Amino acid sequence: MITVEHLTKCYGGFTAVSDLSFEIDEGHVYGFLGPNGAGKSTTMNIMTGCLSATEGRIRVNGYDIFEEPEQAKRTIGYLPEQPPLYMNETPAEYLRFVGEAKGLKGDMLKRQINDVAEKTKIEHVMDRLISTLSKGYRQRVGIAQALLGSPKVIVLDEPTVGLDPIQIIEIRELIRQLGETHTVILSSHILSEVQAICEKVLIISQGKLVAFDKPENLEKLFLASNGICFTVEASKDETAEVLEKIDMIAEWKIRLREDDRIMVNIKTESESVSICRELFFAFADRKRAILEMSSKKANLEDVFIELTEGEKGGSEK
Repeated sequence: MITVEHLTKCYGGFTAVSDLSFEIDEGHVYGFLGPNGAGKSTTMNIMTGCLSATEGRIRVNGYDIFEEPEQAKRTIGYLPEQPPLYMNETPAEYLRFVGEAKGLKGDMLKRQINDVAEKTKIEHVMDRLISTLSKGYRQRVGIAQALLGSPKVIVLDEPTVGLDPIQIIEIRELIRQLGETHTVILSSHILSEVQAICEKVLIISQGKLVAFDKPENLEKLFLASNGICFTVEASKDETAEVLEKIDMIAEWKIRLREDDRIMVNIKTESESVSICRELFFAFADRKRAILEMSSKKANLEDVFIELTEGEKGGSEK
């Protein structure tokens, strides 16, 4: 459905996207993850034909986005992070304008407007000014405009940002439903959201693709079967000295929390109870308190941190 080959985007001496390559298959919901400044929005803007590339090639449904932009763009519906809405219009007026811009006319335009309004559940606000709608409904109107023209691919950049919990749940359910009939590419900073609704995940860091797989496969790949997480009142150097002397630890990572306490994630092939005892007595000998300790279950957040953190804070043994 979408093929990205060696995509690069430079702004002067800064490289926002670097030699990025991946393929998107038809009929899945994809999550696009990365820290701020990683190049997610830049990549999405290039994929949808809103931004040029320095190098590389993108094909959408067989069409080159740079050489055949009109044909390629017809297969894409795009909702940017800031929905392109006209506040002084009603959803009905706005969708009519967008539909006409996409080449829809007459009965076809009316049918599609009614169809996308029903899918996004905005029928009862179609005659209200967009400026009077809640942010959740504005997002729905933005998604509705992306659906006009029956595109095969829907690209959503941070579709739930700024919404309240109820609105987030409603938009997530809408995205799930869209995934049944479209290929959906979704960027989000909410890892639990991506894990809940996306079938495959792309993680980008410093403009490069660092992982692309199903969430469960990424979790298995990056986290051992036995993991322990604990918080300790000690310095990074002192914590590292203790961990270096415990043979049962296969890998460890140290992170500084916002409250300046040390959080440690470790992997071990040994029994959890045994390693917990070793850790407890090792820090007790130094009169350093372990404040929290628990067995660690794999999740997407750990994978994200593993792949995108610049300073790892630990080492492998």
